Amino acid sequence: MKKQLVTFGSLILLGSAVLWGCSQTQTPEAEQSQIGSAPEALPPTGEVGTMQFRANGEDFVRQGFVTKDGWQVNFDHIYVNFSNATAYETFTPYDAEAGGDPQAKQTISLVVEKTVDLAEGGEDAETILVNEVPAPPGRYNALSWKMAKAEQGPAEGYMIVMQGTATKDGQTVPFNLKFDQELAFVCGDFVGDERKGILQPGETAQLEATFHFDHLFGDGEAAPEDEINTGALGFDPLAKAAQGGSLEADLATLEQRLSSEEYQTLMAIFPSLGHVGEGHCKETQLTAQKN
Repeated sequence: MKKQLVTFGSLILLGSAVLWGCSQTQTPEAEQSQIGSAPEALPPTGEVGTMQFRANGEDFVRQGFVTKDGWQVNFDHIYVNFSNATAYETFTPYDAEAGGDPQAKQTISLVVEKTVDLAEGGEDAETILVNEVPAPPGRYNALSWKMAKAEQGPAEGYMIVMQGTATKDGQTVPFNLKFDQELAFVCGDFVGDERKGILQPGETAQLEATFHFDHLFGDGEAAPEDEINTGALGFDPLAKAAQGGSLEADLATLEQRLSSEEYQTLMAIFPSLGHVGEGHCKETQLTAQKN
């Protein structure tokens, strides 16, 4: 009887040991299962937000303006083809006029290629939304984009197409100007009433490519000796290049119809078109070709 009790007690102890051992071996399996179900990657700086990339031709495009030589210009369309637009959060503020490239700690692709119409909408319309993308929070303080020849759409074969009318002293000249000189801009911080590019977790921020077409035509409201006018082409040379009362021209046509000096003035203006608000940009493609 005593032997049976010992045997029974031994079985109880053995069973307890087995159960204890099983509970020990199951714990790592449970932990492994939890690790395997975790997200593969999380945004390192918090919840993602949305970055909008916008284009702005300013009031000159939306409302019309008077050129340095007295032509009232109104645009029906200004098609601009964007490619490879990128936003940068840099280690140090980027100064486009100082040269070099942005030293980025993170970048986001804003658009691969898209054509937009800067003249779309009424006089008080918002700037043009080119694209919006999910993006990690950050202080995006540099921007680059290219203006390549469009592969399709209203600007096919060109990087800018400008359509509208110019009127002076009772003469109206409809124009359709098509430019195929590709450009590339690298810019620092937006300069304006408010900083742009500051993206908080879960919120929306904007970056803007701004185009200063008064650099091309000048500004009738500014003094003739103002820098905006001394370097501008104006519209008189373009009006003289018109045939049959209208101007339908690409760069090859303008090279033939403008004087050599006028054509060189036109080509010299292209690198100054791109801005970020009032902030200057560095143009790298046409400038490199000249050098």
